[in-house]
Order: sequence, then structure tokens, then C-alpha cells
Amino acid sequence: MLTRKFLLAASSLCIAACAVGPSFEPPQAQLPEQWQGAADVQSVDAEWWKQFGDPTLDALIGRARAGNLDLKIAGLRVAQSRVQRAIATGERWPGVSANAGYQRRRESEFGVTTRMIDILAPAGAARDQIIEALAEPYDVYQAGFDAAWELDLWGRVRRAVESADANVAAGQEAFHDVELTLVAEVARTYLELRGVRDQLRIARDDVASGTDELELTGYRVKGGLVSNLDLSTQQAQVATVRSQIPPLEHQEAALQNALALLVGADPASLNAELASTPATNALPQVAPGGIPSELARRRPDIRRAEAQLHAATADIGVAVADLYPRLSITGSFSQQSLDASDFGDWGARQWVIGPSLTLPIFQGGRLRSVVELRELQQQEAAVNYQRTVLGAWHEIENALAAYAAEQRRHQELAQVVAASRDAYEIAHVRYEHGLVNYLVDLDAHRSLLQAERAFSESRTQIGVRLVALYKALGGGWSEGQ
Repeated sequence: MLTRKFLLAASSLCIAACAVGPSFEPPQAQLPEQWQGAADVQSVDAEWWKQFGDPTLDALIGRARAGNLDLKIAGLRVAQSRVQRAIATGERWPGVSANAGYQRRRESEFGVTTRMIDILAPAGAARDQIIEALAEPYDVYQAGFDAAWELDLWGRVRRAVESADANVAAGQEAFHDVELTLVAEVARTYLELRGVRDQLRIARDDVASGTDELELTGYRVKGGLVSNLDLSTQQAQVATVRSQIPPLEHQEAALQNALALLVGADPASLNAELASTPATNALPQVAPGGIPSELARRRPDIRRAEAQLHAATADIGVAVADLYPRLSITGSFSQQSLDASDFGDWGARQWVIGPSLTLPIFQGGRLRSVVELRELQQQEAAVNYQRTVLGAWHEIENALAAYAAEQRRHQELAQVVAASRDAYEIAHVRYEHGLVNYLVDLDAHRSLLQAERAFSESRTQIGVRLVALYKALGGGWSEGQ
């Protein structure tokens, strides 16, 4: 009856008690002033890469999500955090264990039992007979179960589960962060591959055009229309353009292997699949038009930093709870007999039940130091959250500026290419009619090649900058994944 009253009182105390340690309040990320009022901006497309309209890119990203090894590691870490959460949750419930055993025993004739006999039966024949009887070997059969349950008076277990939940959330956001980075890296590498192939196309076209021009110049030298200087200059020009092809081919192979690594495939295994990839970049017509007001809830790195801060806050509660007494209810029930035939008899039962209290009195300052450590770790997590948010601001601002600047550069380069092409056509016609020397024609041709290469490189960079902008805005993953 006393035990039942004690359990009821302890349960009431456990329900009424408040968990110790600070509670977690989600931090409010302060967005820049120029981003305020952007609540009407549509959210970032989770599958923004489909705006490029390239089935090969879509397939590569799908394969990367399924086969990338870094993403698999991140997924396994999420699974580990969930198991850790299950371990922490298990402390909420009583622990029950069963035991069974058989022993063949013999007591010592000169041990502790002999001292008791000397006290109860002084020296004599009866003493020796008792010792001999007790020293006879005997059997012991025993089976039962033990149970223990800690009453979570100070919320230690609850705060531990809270910390485990936050760690699960942090692991999930880390997975999303890896996924976002992976998607962006696949898109960037693929766009660079197409850019290199466009550069190769320009170089090979130039070699073919220069070779034809070289052959024509040879005929003109034989006819006495031009000097050998023109022929040598043209030969040098063709060789210069041809020398640019091997480095581009090496870069092409390296980018193909990089894509194979990202999708978890063997080197050169994607070469055949990528052979039909178009050389030109089909840039999206739609780009992010503003900054989402829910940036702090969109980027996985910010969400992960917030979850880590939550876990650090809950860990303080666990450490503070260790400063207070622990109250547990323990009990055991078993059957014990010296004869197997009596083992099932109700009289062979034995049991014990009752509360136990553990109070830390002196630990050499260890428990207080743990609390201080957890508080410092929480401060570190808070600073890390602030740094992550600040880094996001800078990343987005830089991505926006870079994308806008590259668009303006691309527009200017388009005019440069058009003007250079007109200048080359005029110079070439005048050279063929003997109005200018070959150096004028050559300089005009070089200017056109340089403008075309810069225009192609700018086209690639627009795609790369757009990928970086989508990544900065947290596009590339969805809640349902």
C-alpha cells in the first residue's frame, strides 16, 4: 500500500515538474532591407534545371540522385540519426529483462558460512556435522525477470529526445544540402562540357577554314600574286588554332569523367551517351525574378544550422537535469528451488519492488563543467547560425550580381561578334582584290575568332551563373524527397 501511494505521488510530481534548462525559440533570420516586401515572389522551382529543355541533363540529374555516393552517405547518416532518436526514446519506458539459470554449488568448509556456524553452534560434534552437511554439493534452479523505470522528474529524457529529434532534422537538411550541391554540380559540369564542345566546334571550323585559305594562298604564291610571307603567316595561324584543340579535348574528357563520378559510374562510361550532346547551350527564358521571403526556411544549410542550434539548446537541459536527483522504480520476480520438481511450485516464488534515489553529491565539478560546456556549444551553434545566414546573403547577392553582369557582357559580345564578322568580310574582300595586304585580313580574322570564343564562353558562363543563382536560392530539392 505504501509503495502504491509512493508511485502515485511520484507520478504526480513527474507530471507537474517542468523540464530544466532553456527552451528553444526558433531564431528569426533578419533579411536585408532590399529583400523585405518580397512576399509575393513565387518560390524557387524545385526542378529548375528542366528549364534548359535538355533531356540529357534531366537524365544525368536523375541518375546522380540515384547513384551518387556522397548522397548515399548522407542518406545513411540520416538513418543513423533516426536510430539514435529511437535509442533516446527508449529511455521513456521501463526496461524489462528476463533471466534463467542453473548452478551446481558447494560451500567452503572454511568460508563465511563457517563463521556464522561458530556463532550459532559452538565447537562440538554438532558443529562439524553442520559444516559437513552445508558443504555437500547442491543444485539451484532460478528463472525470472527484472524491471526498472526512471521517473523523468526533471525532463532529462524528454530533452534528450528533443535533441535527438533536432539531430534528425539536421541530418535531413544535410542530406538536402548535399542533394542541392549535387544537382548544381551536375548542371554546371554539363553546361561547361557543352561550352567546351562549342569551343571545339569553333576551333575545328577555324582549322578547316584556315586550311582552305592556306591552300588558296599557296596557289596565289605560285601565281605571283602574294609573297611567301603571306603563306608562312597563314601556316602559323592554322598551326596556332590547331594547337588549341588538344587542351580542349583533354578538358572535354575530364568533364565527361567528372559527370561519371557525380552519377556514380565508371570513368568514360558516359562518353557514348554524351556523344550526341549538342554543343550549344539552350538557356532558359525564365530566371528568378526576385528573392523569396521564405529564404531562411528554404536553404538547407540555414535549416540545418537552426536544427543544430535546437539540439545544442536541448543538450543543456540534459546536462542540467543530471544535477538533480534521479528517481527510479525497480523490481524483480523469480522462481528459485533446489529441486527441479519444486521449481514450478507457487511457494518457490521470490520478488522485490521499490524506489531508488540517486543524488549526485560530489563529482569533482564534472557535472557543472558539462553544463558549462553545453552552454558554450549552444553559443557556438548560435554564432554558426548567424554566420550561415550572413553567408547566404552574400552568396545570393554575389550570384545575382554575377548573373546580371554576365547577361550584360553577353549582349555586348553579341554586338562585338556581329561587328567583327562584318569587318572580316570587308577586309577579306579587299585583300582578295589587292587593296590591302594580308596582315589586315589576318588581323580581322583573329579579331573575329577572339570575339566568337568570348561569345561562346559568355554563353556558357550565363548558364553556370544561373545554376549558381538557383543553388544560392535553395532550388534543387523538395520536401517530399
